[in-house]
Amino acid sequence: MPSTRVVIVGAGQAGLAVSHHLTSASIDHVLIERGRTGERWRSQRWDSLRLLTPNWMSRLPGWSYQGKDPGGFMPAADVVRYLTDYASSFRAPVLQGTEVRMVRRFGGRYLVDTDAGYWTADAVVIASGFADQPAVPSMAGSLDPSIATLTPDRYRNPGDLPAGGVLVVGASATGVQLADELAADGRQVLLAAGRHTRLPRRYRGRDIMWWLDRMGALDRPVDRQRIRRRPEPSLQIVGSPPHPGRDARDVDLLALAARGVRISGRLAGIDRTRVEFANDLQANAAAADASLTRLLHRIDDHVIATGLEFTVGPAAAPRPFTPNTAPATRVDLRSAGISSVVWATGYRRRYPWLRVPVLDSGGEIRHAAGLTAAPGLVVVGQRWQTRRSSTFLDGVRHDAALVVDHLMATVLAGTVRKAS
Repeated sequence: MPSTRVVIVGAGQAGLAVSHHLTSASIDHVLIERGRTGERWRSQRWDSLRLLTPNWMSRLPGWSYQGKDPGGFMPAADVVRYLTDYASSFRAPVLQGTEVRMVRRFGGRYLVDTDAGYWTADAVVIASGFADQPAVPSMAGSLDPSIATLTPDRYRNPGDLPAGGVLVVGASATGVQLADELAADGRQVLLAAGRHTRLPRRYRGRDIMWWLDRMGALDRPVDRQRIRRRPEPSLQIVGSPPHPGRDARDVDLLALAARGVRISGRLAGIDRTRVEFANDLQANAAAADASLTRLLHRIDDHVIATGLEFTVGPAAAPRPFTPNTAPATRVDLRSAGISSVVWATGYRRRYPWLRVPVLDSGGEIRHAAGLTAAPGLVVVGQRWQTRRSSTFLDGVRHDAALVVDHLMATVLAGTVRKAS
């Protein structure tokens, strides 16, 4: 039975960031990946998807973007190449095509059962991503089978859907991007929008991420208990380069409505082909607009405080979103010409293989900044793990360093870290 100091479950950005730290410290370890390095970027992303963060923000331990387009946004294929090159740069010990079947305590250590055999280890790092199962609401079961359904992990392009209109459910980053793409394809699109976080792609001549990074907004500690009580929607932006002669494209409700997308409130019920929407669009849009206004005011204050007035563009108040027509509250999809539904309603995680008592009643890993109550069992890459950017290609580096430092001080104590 092979033995190692650390088993890392997953070889995406989180697992590779941890592996780099362990390699620098000469800690024997292995990454177990059920697919290939960066598998979700290969097989669970649509064709047009790009990073939501500019290329210059692609910062991992010992690795950063060195290409010719730092202000651009890598498409999925380039992200895969970025991660595989990163893994090769320090010879990350990745076992590809190997699925974890069970992790449990074993004689004071951990036993990791895979379809290629067993491993024992002093520590296990769960770096399998913060979510991989589409969170489709139970009401979807009431939809008439004649209406096609698809989740974003299986969607590749508009050709995957039958001819006709599309109902997109969810107005966070994924939902608005897919609604935008389908409208550009000439589809009639109806978007069911609940709570959302509105952002412009650029403000005062700079990418919005430039401002958030400069002000430290992405790295501020988060109140995870508050987030769990009331999760914050993902950012309503798209990673696309500016069109020639025009500013970068926005995908907020205002921009989508201008492109012909019909917008209603949160999806509240389904009875075969008939759907109902909550009367909450105006309230949710107003809350998102107010939050955006507060953020832009903080940016304006930062400009003044740091003397940037003459190096950035002028301040501009965002236009509030107001529906062109009264949002629909009831729609018969068949009568409206809508033949498919895309469920952009988020993701959840399942850990059927984790036989260590660290899961809460909802099946989520209980942890504080990635550290669980089980000795030597840590997690990296969880949303809101320590900061807003914890799941970004950029932000995961902070949490990787934190959990490795914890392991070095506890179950790996006495191991000498080499200078990296």
